Amino acid sequence: MTSLAIPSTASGTAAAASTTASTSGSSSSSAASAANLTQADFLQLLTAQLQYQSPTNPADSTQLASEFAAIEEVDGINSLNSKVASLQSGSTAQQIAETSGLVGKQVAVTGNSISSNAAGSGVGAFSLASEAASVDVNILNANGTVAGTLDLGALSAGQQDFNFSGAAAGAQYTYSVTATGPSGSSVPVTPYSVYTVEGVNVSSNPATLNVQGTATPIPVSSIQTVLGGASAS
Repeated sequence: MTSLAIPSTASGTAAAASTTASTSGSSSSSAASAANLTQADFLQLLTAQLQYQSPTNPADSTQLASEFAAIEEVDGINSLNSKVASLQSGSTAQQIAETSGLVGKQVAVTGNSISSNAAGSGVGAFSLASEAASVDVNILNANGTVAGTLDLGALSAGQQDFNFSGAAAGAQYTYSVTATGPSGSSVPVTPYSVYTVEGVNVSSNPATLNVQGTATPIPVSSIQTVLGGASAS
């Protein structure tokens, strides 16, 4: 910063005062010095420089531009540090790293709803407690009437999924699954609602997922399984 001529309260005459900035070229030492000054400190120094600048040696405009850039940089760093500290609290940073890879994927949560895409296709999933000799799925409209049926045949125990291609574009459905074992007894079924992840919401703790088909974010903790890539919309 250029020399400042500030009046002395004791003598009434002008006394020269100067402030110098390090020009070592080391970005780390420069950043460390800037970190000790707040935005208010920078503005106070610049105001004094402009008020008491010498008429024969005015402040250099290029240097002033650099100082304003330094103010913006320090303010931006402080803002980023605050955001990073917020993300790191409550293991949010770890959640971001884990959930960012879910964008574009289909995730299953407890429920029995189906959200169709623009092509009129919807995906559902469920888990069978044991092997089933036959599995049937009934797709229901919002008013409870049957929109379609699927005969999935024999399926092994564990997670299964299906696609309903006769849906109306952007419509919401529910479904029920009937599974029968080799001996003719009923097989317990756990249904899932499947959603396509559009983004990760890190403003909440824990993090939530923004998904297609519902305006309500889904907590990461509610995910039962990840099916993979989303079908074409």
